[in-house]
Amino acid sequence: MHELSLCRSLIRQAGRVAAEHGALRIRRVCLRIGPLSGVEAALMREAFPLASRHTLAEGARLEMTRCPVRVHCPLCRQEAEASVNDLSCPRCGHWQTRLTGGDELLLVSVDLADAPLPPTG
Repeated sequence: MHELSLCRSLIRQAGRVAAEHGALRIRRVCLRIGPLSGVEAALMREAFPLASRHTLAEGARLEMTRCPVRVHCPLCRQEAEASVNDLSCPRCGHWQTRLTGGDELLLVSVDLADAPLPPTG
């Protein structure tokens, strides 16, 4: 499960953003994930609380937005959504397209707080 190491890396990156802004806590981490990224959203949801334990992101919400597979066709010079299993141009059928989206894992935003998490129990 490489999702745990991905979550740890994202939390380190979000922690740097929090440090730059003097934040005491991270409330939310928003990602954009493509179907060709090799990332399983369900495993990310499970790994995030483990990876964020004892960090500024402990208790933070993980929000993930799926983005479509997109290709650019050099023949008809169009960009369009494509199927995960068929990267040919959906407009003209040309098979030598260039992938322009759908393989990304992007940290889109980090919601910060200036107050620490209240103590529990």
